[in-house]
Amino acid sequence: MQKNMATYKKDGRKKKSREDRIEEESTTAKVFGSLDTGASKFEEWVATNRNAIFTVIGVIVVGVLGYLAYDGFVVQPKQEEAVKEMSGPLDYFNRAMQVDAGPDRDTLFLKALNGSGGYGLLDIIDNYKGTDAANLANYSAGMAYLKLREYKKAVNHLEKFSSKDEFYPAVAKGAIGDAFMENKQPENALKYYEEAASIRTNSFTTPKYLLKAGMTALELDKKDKAKTLLKRIEQEYPDSKEAERAQVYLGIAES
Repeated sequence: MQKNMATYKKDGRKKKSREDRIEEESTTAKVFGSLDTGASKFEEWVATNRNAIFTVIGVIVVGVLGYLAYDGFVVQPKQEEAVKEMSGPLDYFNRAMQVDAGPDRDTLFLKALNGSGGYGLLDIIDNYKGTDAANLANYSAGMAYLKLREYKKAVNHLEKFSSKDEFYPAVAKGAIGDAFMENKQPENALKYYEEAASIRTNSFTTPKYLLKAGMTALELDKKDKAKTLLKRIEQEYPDSKEAERAQVYLGIAES
C-alpha cells in the first residue's frame, strides 16, 4: 500500500513514468521540428521571391508618395485657383437670388452660369472637376437653371452635388423635387420630397419637405401616404410654420 502511494505526488496527481517523459519530450521535439521546418520553408520562399516582394513594396511606396505629391502639387493649387475663379459667378448668383422674377434676374443667372469677362459656374465645373469649388458650382448651377425654368439641366447639376452640411443636401433634393413638379412629373417629385425630408432631420428642412411631399401625395390621390406625411408635421413639428398648413391639407386628406 505504501509502495503504491509513493507513486503519487503530494497534490494527488500521479507522477509521470520515465516512458511518459520520453514520449512527451519526443512529441515536443516533433512540434519544434515542424516549426523549424516551416520557418525554413518560409525563409526559402522569401529568398526565392525577394525581388517580387521588393517590387510590390516599391509599388505601394511609390503609390503613396505619388498620391501625396499629386495632392500637394496638383489638387491643392487647383482648389485654390478654383476658389478664386468662383468669386465672380457667386456674386452674380447671390445678386440674382435677391431680385424678384424678371429679365434682370434671368440676366444675372445667365452671367453666373456663363461668366461675364471671366469664368462662369459651367467653366468651373468643366475645368476644376473633383474640387469643392466644382461641387458648389453644380449646386449653384442647378438652382440657377431651376429659376430659369430649364428643369432637366437643373436636375442634372443638382444630382451631382454632395455635402455633409445640415441643410444643403436636403435643399438640393427638394429643388430636384421642385424641378420634377414644375415639369409635370409629380411621381418623381414625391420621391425627392420624401428624400429631402429624411436626408437630414431638423426643424427647418424636414417639415418643409414633409409638407411638399404630403401635398404632392394628395395631388396623386395617395391619401393614406398624404395623411402619414402630414401627421408627422403635426406630431413632430407642431411649432413649425408648416404645421398650420399641414392641418388644412390633412383635413382634405381625411375628408
